[in-house]
Amino acid sequence: MEATGKVVVTRGGIEESAHAIRFAVADSDGRIAASGGDIEQPTFLRSSAKPLICAVIVASGAADHFGFTEKEIALIAGSHSGEPYHVEAARSMLAKAGLDESSLRCGPHAPYNAAAAAALAAAGIKPGRIHNNCSGKHSGILALGMHLSAGPEGYLEPAHPAQALILRGYAVMLGVPLASFAVGVDGCGIPVIATPLSVAARFFARFARPEGFPAEYREALVRVRDAMMRYPEVVAGTDEFDTDLMRASPGDIVCKGGAEGYHASASLARGIGMCVKVVDGNSRAVPPFVTKRMVPSGLLVRYERVEVKNRAGTVTGEIFAVPISP
Repeated sequence: MEATGKVVVTRGGIEESAHAIRFAVADSDGRIAASGGDIEQPTFLRSSAKPLICAVIVASGAADHFGFTEKEIALIAGSHSGEPYHVEAARSMLAKAGLDESSLRCGPHAPYNAAAAAALAAAGIKPGRIHNNCSGKHSGILALGMHLSAGPEGYLEPAHPAQALILRGYAVMLGVPLASFAVGVDGCGIPVIATPLSVAARFFARFARPEGFPAEYREALVRVRDAMMRYPEVVAGTDEFDTDLMRASPGDIVCKGGAEGYHASASLARGIGMCVKVVDGNSRAVPPFVTKRMVPSGLLVRYERVEVKNRAGTVTGEIFAVPISP
């Protein structure tokens, strides 16, 4: 394997496990400023693609047509932890589009937030599709379908007008041919694309400084970016890494993680974008690596060196990022 970034897990003062990281850092002129591993390998963006999906919805006029608030726009771009304000925003979007939870086709799961999950259990409420971390995105896509007069049926299929518009939007915003994407099915059921880390990092660098985007999406991307930064708790949730990272660098960092160890971030101050893929898919390696590269040391100590604890709560080791020399 080519030289990569590395995150180690220690126990008793020695390395017990390690995660290799492929990553690309781009500047707003499109140059790759730093990288590790194969950055041209097609890699699924997973939920890190949500800001692009949200930009298509905003650019289409659907968000304004249905009167979506800035918080609701942030939720479309987010992977929420199922706290009450997340669920309320998703229900609000569905209602504005003339729909309800029965239209959602994302599978149900308990809220990621432990307090929210416990509250549901205590109330005897079974988690529904609305509690899925992607229900905001799905609500936004359903609204896009209604705005296009395509209706909600089959909205997960690539041929549905809403998904077809999103796939076209990916190509325009990423600046690559639509035919270059590998398309799979995401965990929540929608089409998900794979593109090289170099391509995705260049997008996120421009997300920081969007002057270079095509006019069709430029204003929408600014609105999405600013909504995410203004409401980071909506993008993720209480004690979630993305929320904490954006809060630690207000007005500078915008970020969005995805499943299988994918993460994308951008710094407005530096005009850079970074996309990261943990080779073995273990997302525990993401916070230490991203924190080390994106924010000053000491700003997010809990993520720089993540404590490993046993069932009794005793600290047994740490997780932290180290460089690997080429």
